[in-house]
Amino acid sequence: MKKKIFIIVIILILIALVFLFFHLNKKTNTIKTYGNIEIRQVELSFQVDGIINNLFKEEGDYIKKGELLATIDDRDYIANFNKALHQKNSTFYKSKDDFEKYKRNYPLCKDNTISKEKCDELLNNKDKSKADFEYFKSELEFQKNQLGYTKLFAAQDGIITTRVQEKGARVSKGQIVYILSLNRPIWVRTYIKETDLGKIKYGKIARVITDTKDETGKNKEYKGYVGYISPVAEFSPKTVQTEDLRVDLVYRIRVYIDDIDEFLRQGMPVTVEFEDDKLR
Repeated sequence: MKKKIFIIVIILILIALVFLFFHLNKKTNTIKTYGNIEIRQVELSFQVDGIINNLFKEEGDYIKKGELLATIDDRDYIANFNKALHQKNSTFYKSKDDFEKYKRNYPLCKDNTISKEKCDELLNNKDKSKADFEYFKSELEFQKNQLGYTKLFAAQDGIITTRVQEKGARVSKGQIVYILSLNRPIWVRTYIKETDLGKIKYGKIARVITDTKDETGKNKEYKGYVGYISPVAEFSPKTVQTEDLRVDLVYRIRVYIDDIDEFLRQGMPVTVEFEDDKLR
């Protein structure tokens, strides 16, 4: 009896060893690579010169598209707008008056009741006053835009990563006030060996794994897909890491992340695993 039990145990151990051997040596198409999180950043600035009146956001603040971020002293811009508005109104009435004079006297010009010189003067006055009105109409639109540019609005959703200026600072047109990190898109910049390039397709599903732990203590994972494959080969950058020896030529790819959250940060190192033959 004991002998039979011993034989059965030996057989079970052999089966387990065979299963383990084939499991460990099973070939897989899974590709693992390493990369870093990339997030687009935008430098925000005023489109006009001036002294900053207010800065409403701090570093780390989340902002929404269209939200007011800062203002500069607008007194001179208001004065310029009002001046252009007055000039536009004045030239409008002058243009209207000159047109009516020309209209009343035009029949007298046709039958030579009034001199040709007088007719030419009426025509020139009409055309000049109309041109003046069009000029100041454009000037008013320009000054309206300049006044609007004294307010800095968020063009996209994102996070303020850097506040460059402070209240009271004089800034020039285009001088950086804030640096904004966009919420979307977020992708992983990584590299694929030339020998694995044929296994990577646009839309191929990937698992993106960070060193950040979730509430259960596991590494946080994200779902991604291949959105860009470089058509040009590059020599392996020093930051590229692989589990085996690197080849000389690699191709840069982008793996875009779908389920974005607040834990993803610029430059964060991640592991990317591509699932077998799965496309988005």
